Amino acid sequence: MKYAFIIGSNAFIVPSRVVAYRDQNEDKEFLRINSVYHDLPAKTAETFLDIDLHIKDTGGQPVNMVSDKLEASANYHVLKERNFVKVLRADGSLLIHIHQLDEDAAMNLEHNITAELEVNTPIAVIRITGEFLLGALDITAENEKLYINDLGYGNSVLAGTNQLKFTAEGVVL
Repeated sequence: MKYAFIIGSNAFIVPSRVVAYRDQNEDKEFLRINSVYHDLPAKTAETFLDIDLHIKDTGGQPVNMVSDKLEASANYHVLKERNFVKVLRADGSLLIHIHQLDEDAAMNLEHNITAELEVNTPIAVIRITGEFLLGALDITAENEKLYINDLGYGNSVLAGTNQLKFTAEGVVL
């Protein structure tokens, strides 16, 4: 099964439901997709996006979630629907938003992305936005760009055979 991660105007299609990062020569898990939302008939059990998350806010405060539940973090609030998980700061501003796009939204992305989605047919298309830290990496994921420290990425579509990983040198698949 493949997953497509949309970050900024970039798409990364990989056979792993885990996104990692390299911290001091050690690979660490940042995001794990435990389950995805499926639009099923009313008589079947409801499905939803369920994640594990391990990040730091821009001040260095750890934010850890297991199965959409924050671990000992009173400074944050989780807003959850069947197809997204948002972590909000105490002031209501966004720390991170993990959103599973429906098929219509995914197919309305830029043509270079939709062409790759058609070829690779991922099980889910997951958009990530926010501003947070992964170890020593400063990540900013906006609608148009992905920044890893001061390196900006825009309008790229990459499909790989390995796990998606953020490093100081950039994105590795």
